[in-house]
Amino acid sequence: MIAQRAGFVVALSMAGVLAGDSMTLGAGQQPADAGKPAWSEVKWPFPLDQWGVGRAFRCQALECGADISLYLRAKLGFCNCATGVSDDAELDRVGDLELLSAKFDGLREGRAITVGWMQGRSRPYRVAMRYGSPRTALAIAFNDKCDVVVATVVADDLPAAERAALGFLNGDLVLRWAEKELGL
Repeated sequence: MIAQRAGFVVALSMAGVLAGDSMTLGAGQQPADAGKPAWSEVKWPFPLDQWGVGRAFRCQALECGADISLYLRAKLGFCNCATGVSDDAELDRVGDLELLSAKFDGLREGRAITVGWMQGRSRPYRVAMRYGSPRTALAIAFNDKCDVVVATVVADDLPAAERAALGFLNGDLVLRWAEKELGL
């Protein structure tokens, strides 16, 4: 009876491991996705414009290292088809910082980034808010041919926000959404 029970427990444990069941993990072990930030989708907070409604997400400091708001949308046919988002001037042109304010200044030069199969750029900004203190934000844009996906990231800790945002943008949820939006 004890041998049968032990065999059953071993078989059940193996099935759990094969199925990825986190309940079979030993002490000190974490499930494979334990380190991934917990992003939650929220309502798009901006008025409708020529680019339509996008998607909005939030991640709290406990999961992402900073309180982050991320606003995401596709702009079809709006990117430089020959060079993509390869410099700060193109990032400034295609980015969505105007959602927050018409007044923004780059804090430093941008840098090249990769999201899925797409190349682009990320740059930090100081944004003058109409009825509040200035905020820091990131403009992130990446393109597939003439179509661009833009993300506006609002957070106080920009290095932590950029790491978390790029991880999220490179995840299945956003990449599947981008394929659908870009008609791929």
